[in-house]
Amino acid sequence: MTPEEAAEATAAAVGSLSSHFMLDGSTYAKGGEMGFDGMDFYVAGRGGVLGDVDGDVVSAAFVFFEPHTVRQRWESSRPVMSRADAGAAFARCGHEWAREHLPDELDWNRVAELAGEVVARANPAGAPVFAGWRRLPVPDDDKARALHQLNALRELRMGMHGASVIAAGIAPLEALMVRTPYMAGLFGWDEPHPDPEPARAAWEQAEAATNRAFGAHLAALDDSARKELVRLLADAQAATG
Repeated sequence: MTPEEAAEATAAAVGSLSSHFMLDGSTYAKGGEMGFDGMDFYVAGRGGVLGDVDGDVVSAAFVFFEPHTVRQRWESSRPVMSRADAGAAFARCGHEWAREHLPDELDWNRVAELAGEVVARANPAGAPVFAGWRRLPVPDDDKARALHQLNALRELRMGMHGASVIAAGIAPLEALMVRTPYMAGLFGWDEPHPDPEPARAAWEQAEAATNRAFGAHLAALDDSARKELVRLLADAQAATG
């Protein structure tokens, strides 16, 4: 299995596995207990690994979010806690979600090992949130460690995808409408939303470019390990829905 084939085969799992904690209401309930207002916790938590930067820097890193919304949520979350503390708190929510929801029967230790090898050896160019997340402490227990490294892979692939979309000349909202139109409102984009069909062919080319770029990182694993990672992530995705 080539690295590019492995990238294509794992695309759905890499994109979805760690996103479960970001979509879980309990994450925002915990954020509310800390003083955050709804999605402010997402922006402050995910973006917190970038440091105390301007809101435009966070928007640039998030790519697919409406820039004014990102700035507004970034600034409104500023008084709650430091950016570093927000990033750490967001990561802890992911770790807690993993301990509570990931099924016991899967080999999360091996998932963490394989994903962690890719993470450790990846060139962070073009993936700023990945670079910041990689600096966070990795938990010791298997489920939380696996989730942590899977989210690093997610941020790495997202960086590659964002760059590929921009290089293809597709507006971020157009790209969002092709694959996940139901997320447009959550990402801050007001209606009316554009028809995705004119952008679909270019998006598919951008997705292929993403697989090539992300595959270059999966080349850190040998063929046997890549096949094992593909199998493990398919099992994990099936088990978590």
